[in-house]
Amino acid sequence: MTFEIFTALAAFAFVSSITPGPNNLMLMASGANFGFRRTIPHMLGIALGFVLMVFLVGIGLVQVFDRYPVSHTILKLASAVYMTWLAWKIANAAPPKQGEAGGTPMTFLQAAAFQWVNPKAWAMALTAITLYAPDRSLAAVALVAMIFGAINGPSVSTWTVLGQQMRRVLTNPTRLRIFNISMALLLMASLYPLLEI
Repeated sequence: MTFEIFTALAAFAFVSSITPGPNNLMLMASGANFGFRRTIPHMLGIALGFVLMVFLVGIGLVQVFDRYPVSHTILKLASAVYMTWLAWKIANAAPPKQGEAGGTPMTFLQAAAFQWVNPKAWAMALTAITLYAPDRSLAAVALVAMIFGAINGPSVSTWTVLGQQMRRVLTNPTRLRIFNISMALLLMASLYPLLEI
């Protein structure tokens, strides 16, 4: 991989990882509702789950869509249903009572599994493999996955910190409720690209 291609891949990984999407919106909501420390498993699940996804897509999973187009339709439907359920959970998250945790953040395994129904994650993985590992050699696919792993983790943690900082503003239960409903609506809006795929 030439320096120019490496730089382009790193830029693509950064821009696609830092921009709003289902993962980042859920991390911001989790940071606001649970704080940074309790959201760490969620962040790690996204970062490592996505690396695994890129690797598996690169070594041949993408061929399933080519051979069985209906699998792509099934994936889109499952993604829409699951993200609608998550949006409902975020919108209806109760503010924590004094001395109570007020719900639980997404676990490592839940966040890692979520990558498989996240339309933005699929778009990122397919684009990265197509553009930066077109030969789908093991070395090229592993390099793409590692670059995403190095860039994705710090990028997604930014959204958790943003949510955590918003906790100061969200001390009022009404403001927290408005914030959670706004995050749920934005999560639903992030389904729009899925409808065009």
